[in-house]
Amino acid sequence: MSSSIEYLNGLAPRPTFECFALRAPQPSTGKKIVKSSLAAAPERRTGSLSLVLVLGLAAMVVSMMQTLVIPILGIIQNDLGATTAQVSWVTTATLLSAAVFTPLLGRLGDQRGTKPTLLGVLVVMVAGSVLAATTSSMLWLIVARVMQGAATAIFPLALSVLRQEVAPARLPGAMALVSGTLGFGSGLALVSAGLLTTGADPDYHQVFWLAAALAVAALIAVAVVVPAPRTRTGGRTDWLGAAGLALLLVLILLPISQGHTWGWTSVRTLALFAGAVVTAGLWVVVERRVRDPLVDMKMFVHRPVLFTNIAGLLVGFAMFAQFIGVSYLVQTPSEIAGYGFGASVLRASVVYLLPSALISLVAAQFGGVLVRRIGARLTLAAGAAFGVVGFAWLTLAHDTTASVILAGMVVGVAISFGYAAMPALIVAGVPHHQTGIANGINSISRSTGSAIGSAVVTSLLASKTLDNLPAGVPALPAESQYTLSFALAGMAFVLVIGVAMVGLAIRRRSPSPVIGTPVASSDDEPTLAQSSDGETTPERTAATAATS
Repeated sequence: MSSSIEYLNGLAPRPTFECFALRAPQPSTGKKIVKSSLAAAPERRTGSLSLVLVLGLAAMVVSMMQTLVIPILGIIQNDLGATTAQVSWVTTATLLSAAVFTPLLGRLGDQRGTKPTLLGVLVVMVAGSVLAATTSSMLWLIVARVMQGAATAIFPLALSVLRQEVAPARLPGAMALVSGTLGFGSGLALVSAGLLTTGADPDYHQVFWLAAALAVAALIAVAVVVPAPRTRTGGRTDWLGAAGLALLLVLILLPISQGHTWGWTSVRTLALFAGAVVTAGLWVVVERRVRDPLVDMKMFVHRPVLFTNIAGLLVGFAMFAQFIGVSYLVQTPSEIAGYGFGASVLRASVVYLLPSALISLVAAQFGGVLVRRIGARLTLAAGAAFGVVGFAWLTLAHDTTASVILAGMVVGVAISFGYAAMPALIVAGVPHHQTGIANGINSISRSTGSAIGSAVVTSLLASKTLDNLPAGVPALPAESQYTLSFALAGMAFVLVIGVAMVGLAIRRRSPSPVIGTPVASSDDEPTLAQSSDGETTPERTAATAATS
């Protein structure tokens, strides 16, 4: 009982995901600290703007690593004499690396300390960027991209630092700002890559030198500004569970990313999906038996965490559907296809995609305010509503530059609100010692959604092409395929609304007739709870609104 009361006062970690009894508050002239056998959590610092900005820079560099190569894949293929299948591994390697390392590094951050783990990941990212900038070998370039992919773990580690160092009342805004840099970094990477490879003799190495410089800047800033960790959970690292999860994610993401090349019904694709099903079953059995599992199965299926990860997958799907769909659409020559704008890669990035990235960075601040005012669940639903509007606009009217840009900006607001809400939902649903791994899994859910979105849109565009094209003109998708792609992305946001309003609805508690344990009824809004001193804290919300 005492540990439960200490948790409500912010003095002890949340005991379990199960419901626990709450004692009615007693009148008091001052704050009373109830002693417990559980170790008290350290007093939180107020945090600082410099800390938030540094972590935002690190998160921005992470997002840049994911999209930096997309405009230069053709240049890499020509310079290295690679086939289309070979050059696709430049992006696939990063995706698989992120899937393998993000959960493990998030867990290591919880156990060994966030700052040492952050610095280690940044060192690996610097080394990978330098290797990519100096090699002219496809094999070593793929190795470099694997090293860069490990940097995806920086985002959940940054959220762990924020949870430890930022005052509870400022935490939603801080998380929203750091999350908002993800969308901005993706757009900035596209523009930067386009600018650095313009001219008659483009050199892709310059793009990776830019990545190396930014990674070094982030490394120095983190070393100087981020404080040393004050808590470590310790414990043994579940290497077997980490290997099982890595294998599972590879078996899922590899056929998703390569299915279009291999064929969705090919033996290789179907065998990998079947292997993923078997591996998932074995991994769950192992994780339920080990003493210190990599992923607590209770956390994995805990309702707020589970449905937030589903929302992450859907938002990731919609984001890449917009990115790929708009990018290909605007580069289509209108004089040949009858639609499109004939834009260059640079113009497509600067004119059509960058405004969406910029608005997402601005909207992130409003997302943080909404999380504090109306709760993360309603903020997620509001963002999804913007997404429905934006994709409906793109579906029905993508024949003018203004429509594509403005609809993309509406979608940018949707993605920004989603990124602001999901970390708050995760933080409110897990104890301190699982912040890194929980946000790592959520990052992987978004990456998986992005991979699915990329595969689906690419397959749709290739499934129906225009007839009677002039000789020498490559196959061009029928306009109806873009319409269908945007409509599917809009449906994804409709599902996000359902997840937010139904799946994430936290049920109201009433006293149990037996022991006074809260039991659930429906439709309580999961806003961030306020303590007696006026501080808003997701952990206290989790304690007062958790379901068994």
